[in-house]
Amino acid sequence: MDTRFSSAIHTLILIAAADHPMTSEEIAVSVGTNPSYIRKITGLLRKKEIITSRQGARGFALTVTPEELSLYDIYQAIYESEEVHIFDVHQNPSDECIVGRHIRPVLTDIFRQIEEQAKQELKSQTLQGCMDSMRKLIDKEDAS
Repeated sequence: MDTRFSSAIHTLILIAAADHPMTSEEIAVSVGTNPSYIRKITGLLRKKEIITSRQGARGFALTVTPEELSLYDIYQAIYESEEVHIFDVHQNPSDECIVGRHIRPVLTDIFRQIEEQAKQELKSQTLQGCMDSMRKLIDKEDAS
């Protein structure tokens, strides 16, 4: 399972909420991965100008506010050069079978409709919304 998208959101929340520029080493500890993986993620985010880093200075900063950054913007940055589908149809259905002959177009249409709905939902959600949800969980935990 590909976790680049959730790792990117995690990374961006850390960058947005930090009181200092977060380094790939610090982010990697929180994400539970290694710094080189985080550098790949941040490289994609930098390419789309979602974050910035300064040469000679350690750490990253957001170039947009969390309210302006949709989850779809993040998704596009991470998967820009790939055609990623939530669902895909198996590759070799038999043309000899009536179901096998027709399954690909039927499922492809259904799956693409679902993906379009998911895309619209990602466009309606922001990094700030994720941060607000996290704050509620933290506050609830602190109250316990």
